[in-house]
Order: sequence, then C-alpha cells, then structure tokens
Amino acid sequence: MHTTSPLSPEDPPEIGGFELLARIGQGGMGQVYLGESPGGEQAAVKVIKPSLVDSETRLRFAQEIEVLKTVWGNRVAAFLDADPEAEPPWLATEYVEGADLRKHVAAYGPLPAVLVASLGATLAEALALVHKQGLLHRDLKPANVLLGPNGPKIIDFGLAVFAESGSSLTAPNTVVGTPMCMAPEQANGVKPLTEAVDAYALGAVLLFALTGRYPYQAANVHVLFHMVTDPETPPDLTGVPAELSPVLASMLAHEAGDRPSLPSVVQQFRSVIEAQGLKVAQARRRLTALTSAPPAPAPGTTAPAVQAPSPTPADATTVTTPAPGGSVPTPADVPPPGPAPHGDHDYTPTRKDVPAVPAPPADAPPAPPSAPAPRPPRRSPQARRTAQQLREAYAAKAPF
Repeated sequence: MHTTSPLSPEDPPEIGGFELLARIGQGGMGQVYLGESPGGEQAAVKVIKPSLVDSETRLRFAQEIEVLKTVWGNRVAAFLDADPEAEPPWLATEYVEGADLRKHVAAYGPLPAVLVASLGATLAEALALVHKQGLLHRDLKPANVLLGPNGPKIIDFGLAVFAESGSSLTAPNTVVGTPMCMAPEQANGVKPLTEAVDAYALGAVLLFALTGRYPYQAANVHVLFHMVTDPETPPDLTGVPAELSPVLASMLAHEAGDRPSLPSVVQQFRSVIEAQGLKVAQARRRLTALTSAPPAPAPGTTAPAVQAPSPTPADATTVTTPAPGGSVPTPADVPPPGPAPHGDHDYTPTRKDVPAVPAPPADAPPAPPSAPAPRPPRRSPQARRTAQQLREAYAAKAPF
C-alpha cells in the first residue's frame, strides 16, 4: 500500500488553472491530485494517463462530463470544471472533507438504527432529486457516500446514465455497478434500467451501515450472481431491528416494481425517527456530529493509518454479464463473506478531533498584537496532510 505522496518531477505544476499540491492516488486509467483554484478552493483533479488517451477515450470522457454537468443538489458533490480535449484530459470535482461510509463502519462499527434512518432519509431525498433530473446513479455503494462535516454527500456519478435512455457509456454485454449493491435486473443486464435500481442500492448501503454486511455475500462471483438474481434467495436481513426491517426489505425486493418510490422511503424513515421522539433535523445533526467526530474504534479494532486509496475487490465497478455459456469475472473480483475488507479504507479525523485551545482568564492582560501568520508554502507537509483526507472515491474507483 502506498501513502499519499508529494508531486514527482514528472507531474505538471498546474492543470486547467488548478495548482497541484500533492498526489492523492493512482488508478488503472488515471492519476488524482489535490488541486487548488486561483481563489483558494480545493478540488480533486483527475487526469487520464497520456498513454491511454485516444479518440474513443476522449469521447467517452466527454460524455461522462456532460452527464456530471447535469447533476446538482445539496447532497451531491459538485462538478467544478473539466476539459476532455486537453493534453491530458482532466476533471475537477468538489473536495469533501470526511470519511466515506465504508471507512467509517470498518473503523468504528455500524451506526445506530435511528442514525441509519436519518442517513436513509437524507440519501433517498438526494437520489429523488437526481431522478427528477432524469438521471440514475447506478453505482451507489458505501464508498460513494461521504460523511462530511455538513452531512452526507453522494459522489462519483461517472457511471450515471439518463433514466429514459437504453444506451450506455459502457461496452455491450457488460454490467456496470458494484456486485454487492447491484439490483437483480442490473445484474441480469436488463436495459434500460429504472429508478428502482438506485432504491435497491440505497437499501444495500443502509444495510451495510446498520450491520456491516451486504444483502448477499459470497466468496465466488458465480455464487454471488446466482444469489442476487435468484428470486427464491432472499437478502440476509439478520440483525436488522424491527423498526427498520419493513422498509429495508421492501427496498431490497427482487422485483423492481415491488420496491417503494424514494419519496415514500423518505417518509418511512421519517416515521422511524419521529417514533424515537426526535425531529428529522435533530437526527441529522446527531448523525453529522457522530461521523464528523467519531468515537473510539470498536473493540478489537484500531483506526488504521492514513494512506492513499487503492483498488479493492469490493469496489470493482465493471463486471461481465454472466450470460449462459459466457465467461464471468474470476472469484478475485468479489470479496469473501463477512464484513467488508478495510485494509485500504481508513478514517481521517476532521478538524473537530483537534482539542480546543483553552481561553485565557478573564483578568489576563491582552496579548500583544502579532503579525499575521504567513501562508504556508504550497506543496508543504500541511498540504500533503490535507491531501491524505481526500476520499478513495476520488481516486482509483473513478470510471476513467
């Protein structure tokens, strides 16, 4: 595993007006940097490897950028800028400070039921807004939910497609998504997909937040796909409390038509929260407070050291449709049963973890004025530490 590193002599000093501060990580098709805009805004700048740039790659990248430009909402990490015709092509997205859901659960354990209900209401409302824009996410998973200081945000819409379109940016005979969070019709290669695939994926994400498990888990991808697509194999809801079991079971229904609409999901989670004597806003504040300043690691676990993101089997996003007589991914593409592996998913404390400086006594003489602290030099150790906080979803998991 490689830690986040400073820029190498081969790295450009800036891309598209963003000054590059450090390397975040490297995926199969791109390098990701921590960048800073002329006005001081931080961004994740993704760059396609020059060796992979051709006309087809540029076309696909341009199509994905056009999709990203249409996605907006308070709970969606924002598209900032991009240039698919540049040398090399690049994309800048909003920086969100905070761990992703998978890292948080791996390091600190599952969330309390009422906070899972809050997370569910927030994300369901966000996805419903995305659907109103005519888009599907198609790859919602714990690693694509950032637990920021202002609440959760959804990231990585690189696999999104227009809901009414039967076309896709992916090659024929492929299924795009993460197997453990993939709806049965998506695993079967049905096109066009509907909003129900995101409802299913959200149910899988919330089940993971609540239990640390996915609806279906297997050591072999053949078995996993069979479990997901078999109508006679129900999802594993062991450990789900009674107040959340009905809504999660309905979201994970095998038939797309049996799943509730996302506005209905919001109302069901709202009822769960209010039954606990809380208002929805109170529950969200509790969720944000917990995930922004998490408790000590769960017994028997330690918060791993911060490191650069790297690909893991659980985050594979493109798998071959298991057609009769055709080939399917190797077992290495799917993690073994049990809690998701988290060796490469670490929690980075936020500023709330830093102890406050005590105030001086009331009768203390005023401190002499001091000159403003100079701005730290760019590409400093502080900048590199900040870079380490950028989430894995900004790195190797991107579709490019």
